[in-house]
Amino acid sequence: MARVAEPQASYGGQWTLEKLGILERYLDAYTTALKKQSFKLLYMDAFAGAGYVEFDRGEDAEFISGSAQRALNVDDKPFDELIFVEKDPGRCTELENLKNEFPGRTIHIENSDANEFLRDLRRNWQDWRGVLFLDPFATQVHWKTIETIAGFEALDTWILFPTSAVARMLPKSKRPEGIEEKWADRLTSVFGNESWRRLYQQSSQAPLFGAPDMERTEGVAGLLSIYKENLRKLFGNRFLAESRTLRNSKNSPLFEFIFCVGSPKGIGLAKRIARHILGRL
Repeated sequence: MARVAEPQASYGGQWTLEKLGILERYLDAYTTALKKQSFKLLYMDAFAGAGYVEFDRGEDAEFISGSAQRALNVDDKPFDELIFVEKDPGRCTELENLKNEFPGRTIHIENSDANEFLRDLRRNWQDWRGVLFLDPFATQVHWKTIETIAGFEALDTWILFPTSAVARMLPKSKRPEGIEEKWADRLTSVFGNESWRRLYQQSSQAPLFGAPDMERTEGVAGLLSIYKENLRKLFGNRFLAESRTLRNSKNSPLFEFIFCVGSPKGIGLAKRIARHILGRL
């Protein structure tokens, strides 16, 4: 994909290819499965970026198709409508350029905060089904937004949970109430409540003076377990327990790619497709 390097492009690694590969396979399978249904199909990219991803190769740069481009290239049954939400004006300009490459398609570029856009979204969901991709850079997705999405009962949702970013907010040895207030508020916003505080328990080393110290009893696995449990309570049977850990070049977990079904009537099929894709890669 020949493009001139732009500062709005985002850098990726092998984990980016893995994430995009899962999403692309799901979009292909999803549209094929629903092509004989009467529903109109919607694809929504809530953190759409520039439409492409730049890989840093030292002096050279390589560009690959991002999620927006891949959704547009689905051709067995193309999406009837695509919405790309992006807060950065420069990236929106790149998305407008991408839109111009697909004349005749119904594509909306929304220069907006993803949380605000999704919580304000109104549509007759009885007529629509679709796929939503939540791909934040870090901890931008609020739990209230997840609650709104669950209430649509129409959008199969892939959530990129930022395990590494969340872990950095939680020191290994510190009382939960001692965590900087802005980080505590952000964690509560991400988890939907203060369930993240369950990671801490009293240290086994008794202090000489004052209150006992607290220790974070679990790492990334504990964080993920709490977040998944909150999703399970919200989505019920629409939550898929299997997920994919995306790691950096040092094999450290960066994100967890999590799937939730939209329509209660589509649980069986959607989960079978997602499981099959997650198990193959």
